[in-house]
Amino acid sequence: MAYMSQDRKRELSTGIKAALKKYGVKASIAVHHYSTLVVNIRSGAIDFAASRVVKPSQIGRSEWRGHEYVNPYWFKDHWNGKALEFLTELQAAMSVGNHNNSDLMTDYHDVGWYVNINIGRWNKPYQLEVE
Repeated sequence: MAYMSQDRKRELSTGIKAALKKYGVKASIAVHHYSTLVVNIRSGAIDFAASRVVKPSQIGRSEWRGHEYVNPYWFKDHWNGKALEFLTELQAAMSVGNHNNSDLMTDYHDVGWYVNINIGRWNKPYQLEVE
């Protein structure tokens, strides 16, 4: 059963904060429902709007609104450049010590904890800080 404690969050926060500082990003770290480690990215030097990969089937309905949920399984297909480097490093820092022994063919689900990355919020969009 997925479980994330405040103690484990504190342990992982050093690596997460190092990745945030390296890329000049400000974010908050939280635990949601004792099962999910969440990083809410508020502002930074990465232009996420310009780094999105828009596929032909998404043209016209995928405009940037200042907030987006990052799918932890498919983010490498949806981002490029500096944003992809940052998200890859952040995902790795959030998953230190995590396991995924799930087997979807037998409907067996076993993960250490879930990982959520949010860029901006619906009521507070991501702020690009130009240096």
